[in-house]
Amino acid sequence: MSMFSGFQFRKISTPIHNLDPRIKFIFVIVIFAVAIMFNEFLVLVVLFFAHIPIVLVAKVQREWIRSMRGAAFLATIIFVTNLVFSYIYGGYQLAPWILENAIALTLRFVVLVESFSIFFLTTSPDHLGLALEQSHIPYEFCFAFTTAVRFVPVLAEEAQTIMDAQKARGLELEKGNFLKRIRNYIPILIPLIVSAIRRSLELAEAMESKAWGAIKKRTNLYELKVRKGDYILITLTIVMLIIAVYVRLYLSIPSLTSLISH
Repeated sequence: MSMFSGFQFRKISTPIHNLDPRIKFIFVIVIFAVAIMFNEFLVLVVLFFAHIPIVLVAKVQREWIRSMRGAAFLATIIFVTNLVFSYIYGGYQLAPWILENAIALTLRFVVLVESFSIFFLTTSPDHLGLALEQSHIPYEFCFAFTTAVRFVPVLAEEAQTIMDAQKARGLELEKGNFLKRIRNYIPILIPLIVSAIRRSLELAEAMESKAWGAIKKRTNLYELKVRKGDYILITLTIVMLIIAVYVRLYLSIPSLTSLISH
């Protein structure tokens, strides 16, 4: 659950928080594209550490660490799965390149989680919805998306509360085989589903009482404007994409295994 809580927006004033959500989203998409383009360990390490200055400037170190800790379980599954299948298809030989490839694929997942975590930690759902509206996306889709963004951390926190309450009543979630552990989570899922349905009904009643959808042409109190910091970020993003494409097409990136062997 800590992985989802690491995506919860924290309202503070920093240069990263004040950036236009559209520019930050373009930056995240470029990071996503670069991470998909490269499978080399060294490039993915650079991408991972490139986020550290952004985290420090945004002052979301604790939330970022929490999201990384929450992603560790899935990252471990990705690492073990790639290592086992590469070991089997490699003739049951654990070569250094197999280990490096498994680490690189795991690091790619971590980089993707890291970039989207920073985006949602530093972007208000209100500004995100406003950015979608100004991008000429229908308001119904904007509202559904921003509502989902708001509710995911809330449901994650509520799930953690239910787990703590059930543990206090003697429910053991960590004991037993795999199937028994899955059955142990049924007392967690049922109250969580009931709570989610109750929240959705309350939201529907609130929307109906406020005549949601009665006015087709909506107005907003604020309007997003591209500022100096946004121009700097979009310039750096374009430069990074150009360099990544050039390196991918014309340069050969050595593997960590070959560098160590030499």
